[in-house]
Amino acid sequence: MTARAAVHRLLEASPPTRAAAAVRAALAGLIVINVAAVLADSVRDVHAVALQWLRAIEWVSVAVFSAEYLLRLWAAPEQPRFGLPFGRLRWALTPSALVDLLAVLPSLLAMASLDLRTLRLVRLARLFRIAKLGRYSLAVQTLFAVLRSKAADLLSLLFVLVILLVCASTLMFHLEGEAQPDVFSSIPATMWWGIVTLTTIGYGDMAPVTAAGRALGGVVAVLGIGMFALPAGLLGAAFVDELGKLRAARGGSHDGHAGHADGAHCPHCGKALGR
Repeated sequence: MTARAAVHRLLEASPPTRAAAAVRAALAGLIVINVAAVLADSVRDVHAVALQWLRAIEWVSVAVFSAEYLLRLWAAPEQPRFGLPFGRLRWALTPSALVDLLAVLPSLLAMASLDLRTLRLVRLARLFRIAKLGRYSLAVQTLFAVLRSKAADLLSLLFVLVILLVCASTLMFHLEGEAQPDVFSSIPATMWWGIVTLTTIGYGDMAPVTAAGRALGGVVAVLGIGMFALPAGLLGAAFVDELGKLRAARGGSHDGHAGHADGAHCPHCGKALGR
């Protein structure tokens, strides 16, 4: 096995070996540490006391994630779809590779500049590293697969939701515009009420006062519950189905051997036993 193939197996192969699983767990742990460091950095007392530790975490993280990105780029041609020529360029344009690049690029650019505004942006950009967890989390990968498979259904529900929002906001503007001209000043302004009501948040900053407006508000609130229950049920069922497929794919071979053992088969040769 070549060095490039070994690196590819360590970082990309599925299912992972013990060494690959350990490396991926360490990278996932470093991402979690980075997110915790960003949150802690926003606390003034912690920032003043642990500044050196936070800087050390950032330097180590940039070094590790940069090395990871370069190794993945180097080993990309091991995958047939990224074969030469221009295989590495095609890999660099994939969503996962762009996430890896954005996880380190802002910090690398900031190291060449001392502009405080740039440093503030880098602090926010470091949170983007949490997106790298999707590479190491089976749950996140399953969720992305569900979203891809149900994209058409979700877009249809979103289209219906937009239509409902526009219609409800238009009706409410005509019902409440005269009673509260400063609050329901236009249909676009009333859409804020529509969004808050459809999502059942109810901030209370825009509320109808007329009887007809309150009746419409109640109807829209009930419709909002149904509109958000539909995609939740759709995604929940699809998520369970996707997990079932993954379990079947991983445990199919074991189930097959168990089936021979549970049935009337010889445990040595696998032939059916006569009764």
